[in-house]
Amino acid sequence: MVLLQELVSYTNGFLDIQRYRDYCPNGLQVQGKNEVQTIISGVTASQAFLDAAITAGADALLVHHGYFWSGEDPCITGMKRQRLRRLLEADVSLLAYHLPLDAHSDYGNNAQLGKILQFAVAGSFGRGPGDEVGLHGFLSNPMSPGAFAEHLKTRLGRAPMHISGGANEIRNVAWCTGAAQSYIDQAVRLGVDAFVSGEISEQTVHIARESGIHYFAAGHHATERYGVQALGQHLAERFGIEHRYIDIDNPV
Repeated sequence: MVLLQELVSYTNGFLDIQRYRDYCPNGLQVQGKNEVQTIISGVTASQAFLDAAITAGADALLVHHGYFWSGEDPCITGMKRQRLRRLLEADVSLLAYHLPLDAHSDYGNNAQLGKILQFAVAGSFGRGPGDEVGLHGFLSNPMSPGAFAEHLKTRLGRAPMHISGGANEIRNVAWCTGAAQSYIDQAVRLGVDAFVSGEISEQTVHIARESGIHYFAAGHHATERYGVQALGQHLAERFGIEHRYIDIDNPV
């Protein structure tokens, strides 16, 4: 068992949350009981996840997508009221880490996705200092675009959308999980053969075709399942507490 504040303080420092200008608060978003024995992780703090995790005996929840995003309606009504009421009535804490979890060099979403997809990491990239959340590297064996798409499907359990950048084989690759399709411009500048992210926008298609880079939209949820699991397991081992991951399917 660990004190909630000790758990939060350690995780905030471990992920270096002060380094990032984010779209939401990182760390403890909803305070519950003072002691934590069981932490349950998931991608998004949806109602379905809350219900499943609380039923499973969670003292604290660890997610990538929490609450209180910039630009959203701040009023506690409707769906937001129901979610917060469920947490407060159960006295369960919510810890959420967005960009800091994407970027961590070992337990982050991009680091873990690279391991799942068997990419060798060569470096990080982003739009500028403090925004280097994506990674780039290479394959041990070059693949045709079709074989690469099948590799993603096998490893992630979801067929990606492939926008062809030509007939060239894929040797070098960049990746950034979730809704990072706009990072394709940086991937083009890196000179890689392919860029992997979660979602796709209308303009992504044209950039890929005209820049000669293969783009693979492998799913926002599918690409961001791994960092939170790795972090949850790390916290369990450090503090001698229990950890479980609950997956709530999302086709996006």
